[in-house]
Amino acid sequence: MGEHRGKMNRPYRPSREELLAAAGKTVPDVIAPGLRVLFCGINPGLYTAAVGHHFARPGNRFWPTLHGAGFTDRLLSPFEERELLKGGYGITNLVARATAAADELAGEEYVEGRKGLEAKIRRYRPKCLTVLGMGAYRTGFGRPRATLGRQAETIDDAMIWVLPNPSGLNANYQMADFVWLFRELREMVKQEEGKK
Repeated sequence: MGEHRGKMNRPYRPSREELLAAAGKTVPDVIAPGLRVLFCGINPGLYTAAVGHHFARPGNRFWPTLHGAGFTDRLLSPFEERELLKGGYGITNLVARATAAADELAGEEYVEGRKGLEAKIRRYRPKCLTVLGMGAYRTGFGRPRATLGRQAETIDDAMIWVLPNPSGLNANYQMADFVWLFRELREMVKQEEGKK
């Protein structure tokens, strides 16, 4: 009993064997109709797939960034990901299968992932799709010159916004950069809602 209670109080950490076994697994979307923002990761890492929750690897800056940018009123853990739905936010991935690193994915997987993502957008109709990864967006959407921020294209009525990948492995951006860029997205969403 004590062991079980201890597990309930601490985040689950997978073993090396569990990480290796997670290759190719998928993580369920956190999604509902009419979201304000649907955040779209590149694909699950092995840690995320092993625990079954998005952006779960220690060092990933997604959850602290959401809080710092004002999307959440407190710092959520990956194990509380469904709390995002209450604020009108969700999470999906461009490519569903887990890999140790995104560079293990082929360009065709990004393109196929985009097709599935477009169908998901048409079904759930979020107001904004936010792709977290410039390279993934450029490859999957065939936009080699795309830059960060709002894109000219849409999927039906959903605007598309591109932000950097919050992985701890992304050394091009510091935490303050992520917070500033995500806050810019949040302000734009609020402005768009104010127009209606």
